[in-house]
Amino acid sequence: MNKQQEDKLSKVSDDELLGESSFDRKRRLIGAICAPICALLVYITPIEGLSIEAHKLLSIMTLVALWWITEPIPIPVTSLLGPTLCVVFGVVKMKDAFAAFANPMIFLFMGGFIIAKAMMVNGLDKRIAYGIISMKWVGDSPRRIFLAIGAACMLCSGWISNTATAAMMFPIALGLLEAIREMMAANGKEINLHTYKYATGLMLMTAYACSIGGVLTPIGTPPNIIMLGFLDTLSNIHVSFFQWMVWGFVAMVIYFAITYVVLWKMFPADVEHIEGAQTFIRGKVKELGHWTRAQKNTLIAFLVAVILWVTPGFLSIIYGSESPILKEYNKYFPEAIAAMVGALLMFFLPVNRSWSRMTLQWKDAVKGVEWGTLLLFGGGLAMGGMMYSTGLSEWIGAQIIAALGGNPPEILFIAVFCVMALLLSELTSHTAATNMIGPLAIGAAATAGFNPVPVAVGIALSSSLGFMLPVSTPPNAIVYASGYIPITKMIKTGVIIDIIGIAFVTIPIAIYLVTMVI
Repeated sequence: MNKQQEDKLSKVSDDELLGESSFDRKRRLIGAICAPICALLVYITPIEGLSIEAHKLLSIMTLVALWWITEPIPIPVTSLLGPTLCVVFGVVKMKDAFAAFANPMIFLFMGGFIIAKAMMVNGLDKRIAYGIISMKWVGDSPRRIFLAIGAACMLCSGWISNTATAAMMFPIALGLLEAIREMMAANGKEINLHTYKYATGLMLMTAYACSIGGVLTPIGTPPNIIMLGFLDTLSNIHVSFFQWMVWGFVAMVIYFAITYVVLWKMFPADVEHIEGAQTFIRGKVKELGHWTRAQKNTLIAFLVAVILWVTPGFLSIIYGSESPILKEYNKYFPEAIAAMVGALLMFFLPVNRSWSRMTLQWKDAVKGVEWGTLLLFGGGLAMGGMMYSTGLSEWIGAQIIAALGGNPPEILFIAVFCVMALLLSELTSHTAATNMIGPLAIGAAATAGFNPVPVAVGIALSSSLGFMLPVSTPPNAIVYASGYIPITKMIKTGVIIDIIGIAFVTIPIAIYLVTMVI
């Protein structure tokens, strides 16, 4: 990023930043004071139909849920606090409270984090991204560049974190916008990128595509793996990596198409060609140089993991879902082991002939693992499991079903939880939102006699539609810092895409799953 771009970033409204900071401070202060009071009130209020343990757990869940939303302390710390309080107040024994932190799903996520870190450390992610936007069909067309940037963000974020993808693609998008500004200036037309429609659209596309791409795979974004973990732990239903990718691919493509159309209609370019765009992209590709041994090794390890992940799907198609071959394969290579095989390969593949250096160093791997996310995931599984074991989820499920009329249509049931997940994800971490709503939805589904898979998938997909505010997702916050996105524009486009996405993609996919034999 050059000095001129840095100066532009520094011009972000101080009032907006201070306002956001002020909101966060108030939110945390209110949560710090009110959440314990609410938990205490729940504890001292007699509630029929709850055992002593379930009543205690309900008060602890009240504290944890409110602190997940308001964040007076870090969310991962709150995730550890919940199981700890459950042991202190005699809800469950320690081994039961913390058993979820060793769930295989956590190691699936950990392996994915390590593979993603290797891709970033060795530059494989940039090579993939630049490879997409340097294709001949892109050229210097603003419309195709718009599409290519979105496609690169989307495809990369299916395998590495949305935040990391946004951080990688953000300077690329800024460089292209600077090429536009220079081209306009050369033609005697000065533009202000802070008010230039195309700049706003390209920044929003960068953020939104990163969130959209996360729905592709179970490891693409935390809500996916969290809901799969809840299904496995609470309902004993296993959804394979391949199965999720089929649903995720459909959702991703349609989400992206909707986003592309909405953003291009609202923020079109006023030129047909961007002179200098191809030169900029070719320069970036040239800087990458030739493929390094580390990049080749990383690609090999990544492909090994992907092949191990999708093989059960092909075996199921060829031999049937109950075939002995498929069962034997899943016995030795479940998804978590596939992820760990790919991750561990990085430490065995050398980058030089002396074998003195491997593809990934441990210090880099440690930095790549999002320990906070793993703790949050483990804490959510722990609290969800205790809700089931104490009967709390059954009681809450009954209250939700009663609130929906006693015998609600499954379509209404799914829609309510999808909307809840979307709204909560706009205001707080989508990971925390999924942890809060997931066990409630699965418990309510069990009470109503519904298959929990459709509502679980709907919640995971809805949680990725956080497009309205800078605080909704890290990609939103990253691009908002450019100063090229008025907050009103982000809210307006976010509302439009959220409504269209949840009404015509998320809920229909969930309803379709109702008709499937899973």
